[in-house]
Amino acid sequence: MARSNRKVVPESREVLNQWKYEIAAEFGLPVGGTGGAGGADTEFAGELGAIGGSSQGSYWGHLTSREVGSVGGEITKRLVAQAERNFSL
Repeated sequence: MARSNRKVVPESREVLNQWKYEIAAEFGLPVGGTGGAGGADTEFAGELGAIGGSSQGSYWGHLTSREVGSVGGEITKRLVAQAERNFSL
C-alpha cells in the first residue's frame, strides 16, 4: 500500500514546518541551511521556526533516522495532545 504525504488540511503545511524546526531546535539538532538556524541558541526555539526555511533549502541528511524520527514523533505527540484538548471541551 502506497503512503501519501498529502495533507488533509493543506493550510497546515506552514504550521507543521514551523513545528519541525522548533522541535529540532529544542532537541539541539543542527538543521537548516547553515547548521541549526544560523547557529541561534535553542533558548529561542519559538523564533527558530521562521528561520529554518523551506524544506527545499534545508538539509537533514547528516542526521540519523532516530534523530529525524524523534522530531516526527514529537510532532505526532503534540498533534494528539491538541486534539485531545479540543475534544474535551
